[in-house]
Amino acid sequence: MTMSELIATKPTAAKPATNGHPPASSRLNLRRKNSLVAGAFYLLTFVSIPTLALYAPARDLNFIVGPGPDTGVLFGGILEIIVALAGIGTAVALFPVLKKQSEARALGLVGSRVLEASTIFAGVACLLSVVTLRQAGAGAEALVIGRALVAMYDRMFLVGQSLMPAVNALLLGSLLFQSRLVPRVLPVIGLIGVPLLVVADIAVLFGLIDRTSSPAVLTAIPIALWELSLGVWLVVKGFKPSPILSGDTQMPT
Repeated sequence: MTMSELIATKPTAAKPATNGHPPASSRLNLRRKNSLVAGAFYLLTFVSIPTLALYAPARDLNFIVGPGPDTGVLFGGILEIIVALAGIGTAVALFPVLKKQSEARALGLVGSRVLEASTIFAGVACLLSVVTLRQAGAGAEALVIGRALVAMYDRMFLVGQSLMPAVNALLLGSLLFQSRLVPRVLPVIGLIGVPLLVVADIAVLFGLIDRTSSPAVLTAIPIALWELSLGVWLVVKGFKPSPILSGDTQMPT
């Protein structure tokens, strides 16, 4: 047998069938990227912590006609815009994985995050309007309008940055608890915080407690701890092995 005949008859290694899907290693890398991006976005949402102090001058009844810089309020608005966009990023990054557990709830998480961002944008617009009135020299006749805009920001905050995180925790916490993508203790913290935060929001709405009072702050701690611990886990560890990651079959809702 000639050399050319040997080459022609030499068996070739068969490539593993992928059925049109990317190899398992590629899927794992993609999932790690999803968890890393989602975790980074969750940690980024905590940049708004200084806004309570940055917005303090705007709460002065005479802020529009008073002296002093307004750069703190402007910087706080920038931080909240970052938070709004990062919140949407968390849901978008997690959606390709969470939809394997329940596409309806995963899509609901994206929608709730978008709604949360919308209320944050509206609240920021209210405070920036106060700054605009001040810079334009509107005078004492604009004090009532300024106070109304600050009050509107507080209401927007109650809905967007207090109530909506409870909705997010309910959707995402239930998805992660069922899928076991992270240790179950993490979503349990979030699910425990949901009723606490909702009750506190109702109390603030009816004037029973102040938004910055100790009871309101304490009831917000579980949700904050849930989001912080989830962000750290997703960045450091990523997703745990889960049935929804073993194939493309969707789990029952």
